[in-house]
Amino acid sequence: MPASYAYLGPEGTFTEVALRTLPETATRELLPMVSVPAALDAVRAGEAEAAFVPIENSVEGGITTTLDELVAGEPLMIYREVLLSIAFALLVRPGTRLEDVKTVTAHPAAQPQVRNWMKAHLPDALWESAASNADGARLVQEGRYDAAFAGEFAAARYGLVPLETGIHDAENAQTRFVLVGRPARPAAPTGADKTSVVIWQRDDHPGGLRDLLGEFAVRGVNLMLLQSRPTGEGIGNYCFAIDAEGHISDRRVAETLMGLKRSCLKVRYLGSYPRADASFKAARESLPGTSDPEFVEAAEWVVRCQDGRFPG
Repeated sequence: MPASYAYLGPEGTFTEVALRTLPETATRELLPMVSVPAALDAVRAGEAEAAFVPIENSVEGGITTTLDELVAGEPLMIYREVLLSIAFALLVRPGTRLEDVKTVTAHPAAQPQVRNWMKAHLPDALWESAASNADGARLVQEGRYDAAFAGEFAAARYGLVPLETGIHDAENAQTRFVLVGRPARPAAPTGADKTSVVIWQRDDHPGGLRDLLGEFAVRGVNLMLLQSRPTGEGIGNYCFAIDAEGHISDRRVAETLMGLKRSCLKVRYLGSYPRADASFKAARESLPGTSDPEFVEAAEWVVRCQDGRFPG
């Protein structure tokens, strides 16, 4: 397997900035790809060791292109996550004034994060989507558009200047990125972990989703993300992407996954990996009856009952 990481390129994306926060990138070749599917396909084809892609932002939610690739493509696993604070700059060719900007471009995920700013400052500008924010900057460099929303750091790379900086509609906006590789043994638990799965219901019936979520609730497993995605099998047919607190080696998480496997049509395990948010307290008290020792004690009690020993 090549010692390389593919990522959503070209050079100068927020994805690249987030990727370079990982210490191991010092020993990896970084391969910019034209799209999220291309980055993930490089891993599937054995052309890269892993891919680094955006999966969620705090303004718009899940990045559907990434989620759909993980849901429907050849199975891959998440091994790491990174959170990056996001603020945009309006990049233009030298000499361009704000009143000269008639067309703007950026990645589709950027639009909800700058929509109100555009309404206030560029109400008549035409928006067109680009493959990435950095690719939008490249298109401005080539004269295809007047301006691009991208990271300020991309200006020098593409011979542009930041006309406005610090643009964001929501304070403290963040994007979550994940390092994705081929399926293998998950990393050891850290005590501050996250487990991601996709589940498909056996059938559509009243309370069906409640029943599935009950598998988490009765074992004290907290959900961090729940997002429906169409299965492609007709209107009303959805699967559910879920992030939950904990690691697959935790008894409460493992038993939750076993319950889902028994009751669901299909479960795709996407990995257990360290949480990136530093504010999380690893020692957060679990609900009564949901700690690993309590699961072990209960299992041993059942064995004693089966053997006719100390059933009380």
